[in-house]
Amino acid sequence: MTNHRPDVAITGLGAVSPHGIGVPALWDGLRAGRPAAAPITAFDPAEHGVRFACEAPADLTAHLPRRLLRQTDRFAQMSLIAAEEALTAAGLLAPPLTGDQVTSDRLVAPLDPAIDPTRVAVVMASGIGGVAEIADQHTRMIQRGPDRVRPYFTIAAPVNMAGGQIAIRHGLQGPVTAVVSACASAADAIGSGLDLIRSGRADIVLAGGSEAAITPLMMAGFHAAGAMSTRNDEPATASRPFDIDRDGFVAGEGAAVLVLERADLALRRDREPSVHLSGYGASNDAHDPTRPAPEGAGAVRAIRTAMADAGLRGQDIDHVNVHGTSTPLNDVAESMALSTVFGAGEVPPVTACKSSVGHLLGAAGAIEAVAAVLTLTDQQIPPTVNLTTQDPACPIEVVTDLREQSVSAVISNSFGFGGHNAVLAFTSAPAGTATT
Repeated sequence: MTNHRPDVAITGLGAVSPHGIGVPALWDGLRAGRPAAAPITAFDPAEHGVRFACEAPADLTAHLPRRLLRQTDRFAQMSLIAAEEALTAAGLLAPPLTGDQVTSDRLVAPLDPAIDPTRVAVVMASGIGGVAEIADQHTRMIQRGPDRVRPYFTIAAPVNMAGGQIAIRHGLQGPVTAVVSACASAADAIGSGLDLIRSGRADIVLAGGSEAAITPLMMAGFHAAGAMSTRNDEPATASRPFDIDRDGFVAGEGAAVLVLERADLALRRDREPSVHLSGYGASNDAHDPTRPAPEGAGAVRAIRTAMADAGLRGQDIDHVNVHGTSTPLNDVAESMALSTVFGAGEVPPVTACKSSVGHLLGAAGAIEAVAAVLTLTDQQIPPTVNLTTQDPACPIEVVTDLREQSVSAVISNSFGFGGHNAVLAFTSAPAGTATT
């Protein structure tokens, strides 16, 4: 070993999103600029002030064994599906779990025997965890008595059980932790995975986030807080980041997992990673539970920290995957933060994925990290949807059509209630090189 920090490569991606199951479905939807918002089908929203959302596919039974489906809440189920796709893409699963066999009913899908399971970690995030399980079992207890609460309740509800079930299914014996920092959760989880590899505590980390909060209670709560768009008659155009007529976020659900791996080990496995996770920055506004700090001061610190961690200057950044929630305060604060970091009129072109898939809360940073990686891989910047009249208080270049462009460095922003700010920096990997 040398004194250099190891390069950390992205060797696998997995996703369940409002555009469907799998990374190709997510990327196709984002590149097409297709809004996923539609009337809610998971429950009858007739009495709710907000009656639409960006739902992921409802039926997951073909993708997991029945025992796991019984043991888990929807947020963990989506995590398991995304994790298996990511491990498969990274070439880390033992044969014959490839192709169609990945969705078999086997309870265990082990690692390739050549991989040391004690050096594989999991860091999964969720802002809320098994909220559907909690609400359902509370109702069951009230209506039918405490003896009728199902025995799997205590392993289905906790936030840590997404990562725990992933580790059990694949035999991953390294550190397994959960991160909860509201809508910055998944980005913080990915950043924590980077730190685990750099510290020498792991060689491979599955990192990401999952959220399944399109439930009566959560939809009512966010509506009561005044955070959500109320365009019930036009859901497809409701999420409109940086538009002067934006009126709140649109709820989304899903999961995404990235395989982070020491780049030198990936090369030894004959994997030629094209993207590195090169930097991570985090801060707290210490200002207000819901409102961003004035002029995005906390976001500025996180962005600058991530860029410095990656050894990048402002002119090195080609694209920003913004938090872009479509809320009046956040979009202005983020625009101001970017102008502070890069200079007025010098902000790289930005994309707000939430305009297409909605706000996945604790999973948002993972879905958007996948988009950032694919932007570098495919040299394509996906569009922001529904921007009709840009708010003059947000004077940044927002990409509104799929753009073919040379991209070598991307930052991805995630901010959350509680003042949390997390920023990831991704770069194109030099061919055939890695430090240890």
